[in-house]
Amino acid sequence: MTPAVPTARAAPGVATAAMLAMLSMGLVPTAQAQAFDAVRLYGAAPAKDGGNVGLALINGRKYAGSDEHRTLLLPGLDYVWSNGWFAGTSNGVGYNFSSQPFMAYGLRVTADFGRSESRSRFLKGMGDVDTTAEVGGFLNFSISREFVLTSSLRYGSGVDRNGLLLDLGAVYSTELAPRWRLGLGAATTYASADYQQSYFGVTPRQAINSGYKAYTPGAGLRDLRLNVSLAHGFSQRVGVFAALSAGQLLGDAKASPLTRAASSVGVVAAVTYSF
Repeated sequence: MTPAVPTARAAPGVATAAMLAMLSMGLVPTAQAQAFDAVRLYGAAPAKDGGNVGLALINGRKYAGSDEHRTLLLPGLDYVWSNGWFAGTSNGVGYNFSSQPFMAYGLRVTADFGRSESRSRFLKGMGDVDTTAEVGGFLNFSISREFVLTSSLRYGSGVDRNGLLLDLGAVYSTELAPRWRLGLGAATTYASADYQQSYFGVTPRQAINSGYKAYTPGAGLRDLRLNVSLAHGFSQRVGVFAALSAGQLLGDAKASPLTRAASSVGVVAAVTYSF
């Protein structure tokens, strides 16, 4: 029997728990819109259309490297069509070329939501990083019913819109009891020098405006993220979810003058409805 996996479209009740387990990897610990690190094609049975709508309460950091917390209440909406197209707040807009239940691969457009100078007093003089569109691809592969490997490539982020991100992750999800599901996840992101400069670098002009020492980071691993989640399905369509996520900046991102706390912890609680 071919295993049912998160890269394929699953029954709504099962999808609710699994989708939320992976969603936590992107939403915390920075409380920024980082859910595009993996594609999550949930919400419909095979060969059918379907989606998820939900609301998430997130507590994380004001920006990557911040030691200040902020809390956000964010809506979510994702939809998958049986012909391979998908769109939503977790996945962006794209197309899955695979018809196999154990694999998903394709192209998509996502967003880098930038960073506002007004978000924190420690960003004063740094200027804004504007919201930009990213283009890229993704590949997910299921080793078993419980274990999935994810990857994505995204280009277009940062001040000059030349930032490149390579996301690699692994998700383990298992049923603890009827309607209860445990999720464990790990992910890391490789960032190009352009991306690192936009979010962790300090140009000579920024150094004059902010008081930070000029800093030019290079390309490399940006961070490592781990999470544990617990989801409960009240029915085939309605579920709730809670997760704890920890992140650690690495390399030049960790050494940045903007980094006040290299380690971070965040929490998320959400409710979702599958249709």
